[in-house]
Amino acid sequence: MEEYIDIVTKEGFSTGKSALKSEIHTKGHYHNTAHVWLYTKDGHVLLAQRAASKLICPLLWDVSVAGHVDAGETIEHAAIREVKEEIGLTLTKSQVTKIGVFECFQSYPNGIADNEFHHTFISELKTDIKNLILDKNEVEAVKLVSLSEFQNLIKDIGIDNHFVPSNKKYYQFILESIKEAINIY
Repeated sequence: MEEYIDIVTKEGFSTGKSALKSEIHTKGHYHNTAHVWLYTKDGHVLLAQRAASKLICPLLWDVSVAGHVDAGETIEHAAIREVKEEIGLTLTKSQVTKIGVFECFQSYPNGIADNEFHHTFISELKTDIKNLILDKNEVEAVKLVSLSEFQNLIKDIGIDNHFVPSNKKYYQFILESIKEAINIY
């Protein structure tokens, strides 16, 4: 069943209206998403490979967990819900730290106009990735990469067709936020 998503202005403010996800993407309505980047205390980042069935960037590697904020849902609740739905991990509000909101306005050859505000969180991964339960409609696979490997992937965004091509500054900010969270410089 297709979900309803709240429409926001280009500045990110609520319009008081919502629409089906398909309409959001065909008409290019601005909307909110929740991104959760998971990291380990020993300096690794969890990456998720997008499912083969995804309409945008199938099988490319990306954020640990991401999803749309449902109509009427708080952004923090969406972040926690998406983590549970996509990788089977239960987090609490105290385990997620919001690090920022990032504009990502992109159009794709398949007609999708994806005008999103990525409300971005980080959280420590405290379980072995073998314990994660992947929703195969969303996530093909997961892997842990070292911070130095993550840095190299960021350098090669858009070149090697491994990582979802996006704003390098966004990924660099994620890297720096995780380093700060685990006190690595």
